[in-house]
Order: sequence, then structure tokens, then C-alpha cells
Amino acid sequence: MAAGFPSPAQDYGGTKLDLNEHLIKDPTSTFLLRVQGTSMIKAGIFDGDEVIVDRSLEPKNNDVIVAILDGEFTIKRLIIDNNSTIHLHAENPNFPDIQIPELSELRCWGVVTRCLHKLR
Repeated sequence: MAAGFPSPAQDYGGTKLDLNEHLIKDPTSTFLLRVQGTSMIKAGIFDGDEVIVDRSLEPKNNDVIVAILDGEFTIKRLIIDNNSTIHLHAENPNFPDIQIPELSELRCWGVVTRCLHKLR
């Protein structure tokens, strides 16, 4: 009779686990960036975390993106409302949404696909 839980490694016996294969769809357009700040904590992205960003993906409504707004990098949730108005939404109530002024330059640098953070 077995006692305890089966080994999670049992399914991978003899094979190597390649995190690049598991985490990255397009290696030529994927980057790892370190996050500074707390504006995305309700999305599970914390100060010091590393995010995997895919520059080949077309950003969609509700994606978390790395944006360049007037030359400054930021990570926010992309919100496109029914009037095609774009907002950058912070996932922290202490930070207001960023309404994109008409004359501002906004570019999506990439779409965040994963967040890596230490547990210890």
C-alpha cells in the first residue's frame, strides 16, 4: 500500500525539463524584465519580480503590457473601452488609471506573458 503522494518527477523520468520550451513561445522576440514598483500587485506582479515579455504578440484589451508613454516605460493593464478610448489600468487602488492624452505618444513595447517571483 502506498503512503504519501506520488513524486511529481515521476512523469518526467529520464527527460530534461526545459523552461525555455515551457515559458517562451518565440525566443527571438521574448525578453525578461525586472519590475520596479507596486502598481500591479493585484495582478500578482510585485516589486522585484521578473516578467516575461513577448514583443511579437499583438496587444488586446485587458492584456498586461509594457508600454512606453512619452518616453517612459510602465507595466499596466491595457483597457480599450467601447469608444476606442485607451486607458492604462494600475492593479493597485493607490494608483490612478492613466488616461492617454490626445497628444501623448503611446507605444506597446510588448505583452507580459508570465511573472516570476521568489517565494523565499
